[in-house]
Amino acid sequence: MAGIEITGAPQETLAVLPQRATRAHQSLEEFVLGLLITESSAPTVDELVDPTGRRTGGELSFSASVQLVRDDRVRR
Repeated sequence: MAGIEITGAPQETLAVLPQRATRAHQSLEEFVLGLLITESSAPTVDELVDPTGRRTGGELSFSASVQLVRDDRVRR
């Protein structure tokens, strides 16, 4: 497994993380690893949106799509 070295962390961060790890009954390494796993386990907004931005092949223009939605709302 790869190791991570972080330089330039703010003093406030370096003070808070060990305190939080202690309260969680974990070592600092376990606590930070948990944070990394949590952060990386869910996709970001950009990761969710990006694949949809690459889709092509639609036949309607944006204005035509807007008009269809408006017409549908009027019918309701």
